[in-house]
Amino acid sequence: MLSLSNKNAVITGGGSGIGKAVCLLFAQQGAVVYVTDISEANAQNTVDEITANGGKGFVAACDVSNQQKVVDSFAQIGRIDILVNSAGVSHIGKADNTSEADFDRIYNVNVKGLYNCLFAAIPMMQKQGGGVILNLSSVAAVVGLSDRFAYSMSKGAVYAMTMSVAKDYIKDNIRCNCISPGRVHTPFVDNFLAKNYPGKEQEMFEKLSKTQPIGRMGKPDEIATLILFLCSDEAGFITGSDYPIDGGFIKLNS
Repeated sequence: MLSLSNKNAVITGGGSGIGKAVCLLFAQQGAVVYVTDISEANAQNTVDEITANGGKGFVAACDVSNQQKVVDSFAQIGRIDILVNSAGVSHIGKADNTSEADFDRIYNVNVKGLYNCLFAAIPMMQKQGGGVILNLSSVAAVVGLSDRFAYSMSKGAVYAMTMSVAKDYIKDNIRCNCISPGRVHTPFVDNFLAKNYPGKEQEMFEKLSKTQPIGRMGKPDEIATLILFLCSDEAGFITGSDYPIDGGFIKLNS
């Protein structure tokens, strides 16, 4: 069950957080994993963990916001059976205090970066007879979150692009889905708390955790398990769907 043997998987943002958890799990399940991250050092650390556990992994470092670099990187891989678009950045701010530079930064990575990966991978999947794409959206795509204007914009775009790709390429045997995590405990969360709430990290961590009805943040491994299922052959009848994985945040807070 859920074997990825003989499959090449590209995971963007694979150097940390959810992306890294996906890389490690996919390698454990037999995939050859290509770790894409803007930080080559972080990507190499993930690959080192993969190989230390007997898996196969390679660094495919590139800036997803640069289309030509993405196209060149993917072309070197040669075959992509699974693409997981996990790379992303966040921002705190409302519409009237988000600078143009910050808005563009979020757009360039979370929206244009995902588009660039789709632009490069879809023709390869068409040529080889199919593939699977999994995008990371967020509860922010469908629920108003305070001070998350630009981030919410970007994740709404991820959701819309997912549905469009699923519709346009279903006859090419390309499945495309997305997931919408709630708050997940990653290094980003720890860095955010240290920067914005020095001395009150634990207090704020507990406060943020309790915004989810289940009473805690998700774990990267839990998110990776859902991604594994949706990218496996066992999920062959699933496309054009979004899966909340949010500790009850969307449904139980409404």
